[in-house]
Amino acid sequence: MPLLQDILILLGFSVVIVFVLQRLKLPSIIGFLLTGVIIGPYGLSLITAVEQVEILSEVGVILLLFVIGMELSIKELTSIRKTVFIGGLLQVGLTVGVAALVYNLLGNSWNESVFVGFLFSLSSTAIVLKTLQDRQEISAPHARNALAILIFQDIIVVPMMLVTPMIAGESSDIGMDIFMLLVKSAIVVVMTYISARYIVPKLMHAVAKTNSKELFLLVTITLCFAIAFFTAEIGLSLALGAFIAGLIISESEYSHQATSIILPFRELFTSFFFVSVGMLLDLSFFINNIPIILLLVFVVLILKSTVAAIAVAILKYPTKTAILTGLSLFQVGEFAFILSKIGIEYNLLTPQTNQYFLSVSIVSMILTPFVIIFSEDIAEKLISISKKLGIKKTDATNSIIEENIKDKLENHLVIIGYGINGSNLAKAATASKIPFIVIEMDAETVKQEKEKGLPIIFGDATNHHILDTVNISQARAAVIAISENTATESIIKNIRAQSDSLYLVVRTRYVAETSELLALGADEVIPEEFETSIQIFGHILHNFLVPEGEIEQLIEKVRSDNYRLFKDELKPSKTYRPTKLADFNISCVRMNTDSNKFLGKPLNDLHLRVNYGINILVIKRKDDVLESIQPTEVLKQGDILYIQGSQSNIEQFRKLIK
Repeated sequence: MPLLQDILILLGFSVVIVFVLQRLKLPSIIGFLLTGVIIGPYGLSLITAVEQVEILSEVGVILLLFVIGMELSIKELTSIRKTVFIGGLLQVGLTVGVAALVYNLLGNSWNESVFVGFLFSLSSTAIVLKTLQDRQEISAPHARNALAILIFQDIIVVPMMLVTPMIAGESSDIGMDIFMLLVKSAIVVVMTYISARYIVPKLMHAVAKTNSKELFLLVTITLCFAIAFFTAEIGLSLALGAFIAGLIISESEYSHQATSIILPFRELFTSFFFVSVGMLLDLSFFINNIPIILLLVFVVLILKSTVAAIAVAILKYPTKTAILTGLSLFQVGEFAFILSKIGIEYNLLTPQTNQYFLSVSIVSMILTPFVIIFSEDIAEKLISISKKLGIKKTDATNSIIEENIKDKLENHLVIIGYGINGSNLAKAATASKIPFIVIEMDAETVKQEKEKGLPIIFGDATNHHILDTVNISQARAAVIAISENTATESIIKNIRAQSDSLYLVVRTRYVAETSELLALGADEVIPEEFETSIQIFGHILHNFLVPEGEIEQLIEKVRSDNYRLFKDELKPSKTYRPTKLADFNISCVRMNTDSNKFLGKPLNDLHLRVNYGINILVIKRKDDVLESIQPTEVLKQGDILYIQGSQSNIEQFRKLIK
């Protein structure tokens, strides 16, 4: 069985090469590409069933796009529609134009130049999304922009295939072809809406009720391949169909389970894809033309990154986000290989030009994980250089943030990230009449919430200018509620560079990240997985009829012990709580007691400092604030007391007045 033998060789080499690269802390994608180069027809020629391997690789691309679709939703996709169509059109259009102009200046005909522009305008959906997923950056602003532009590229590749015969001078009714494409696209959109809204949720519910994992797996994969096959049959791409299938399932409550069972298959088959790409590289041609190929790769990197960054900047995203998006999309993509075969068929590519194209494409794919890994540093350096040169930044903040906002903010709360945690905190701050401002990177969210009257600005909080705009140095507290750990670390450093006294709370995903964030300057770090575990055992104890009071005490003890454990590795306390005054605490309590022990008696008779170890600093009574408190002042029910003392004394007093 030649295919089984080839798969064994492919997997065997992949295991060894990926293992070595993992020890060197290099991305596994590089290992798969190198495996293809080594075992392919231009390397050791160990693979004979090349076409069968390519078929398996197509399955990998289908599953990859299927999972990406499931991790999104139609609502989320709608929220980035502006970037999909405007950003995608700008990126593809500008890249085609610039690449065609350069290729024409090298002495080639315009029809060949435009086709080469088509090829270089496409980026690698598989590699970019896989790398961003591995780095847990898929929800970051630059990753969402990259995804949006990649979706547009996957859509536009079909019209490119239809236009190619016309470019080559072949007679064709291109008008009718485009009309039919629009009709087919409309059919797919309607089918997607009806399936996601009415059919698939009911089907998945019926399947889930059987409690059969095998049936659930079969139905999920069948839906994926059926929709991909349908879109391919009507003239659209398999990958686009798989993405649509994922979107349809994402609208049901079973998308998470479907994702979990598909992931192992996706990892296996996407490895076939990367290996098959590596097989295309002609090693002898590559070695003989290394200087020219590397120069072309550099030109492509600069050209495509710049064009994509400009497209995102036009949409009024911050400079850093635009640069990160551009660097993510610099490579040439897998759909360009399919398009290149059509170009060879219509004599728009010579064999030599095709080899240059393949070499540049594969080298750019190999470099992609490295470029994305170092993209943060590259972006920071480019921004630093632009500042030195006096180049004005393209941040959207100038058009969105009011110029006088800084003057109005003092002793306020800064909320960074307007997801579930950020929005809930904003609601609580509004209800408590705490002045606050939100920093958010999603342009649509900012627009919607701003119309509702929410104090929110669009900007990247890793940027010093954005923090300065919200007057971070005069803020009382800040909360970082974003999911990207790298950005969180950068924000903490920037905040501490401007303010040591600000109280800083950080939300993170994992307990393992807590110590590092505390060491960087966070006052409190709330790990989601830790809080989730507390909720779980709280519900379990409740189910076992453990008294509510005991459950609350246990939860408080677990939180106290664990957070104290996290803080043991910290640097010294912040300036507003120095070591010499470690037990100096100010707290706020309300007099809710009915006891005559405290109510109706003058303060000099209560001897609060002697008996309870606390001092009353301020009393708030309804709308009045009593700052100069006399010994004859009488406490009343409902009074809010601002008290000072040790934490234990404050807690003891709080219990007495409940």
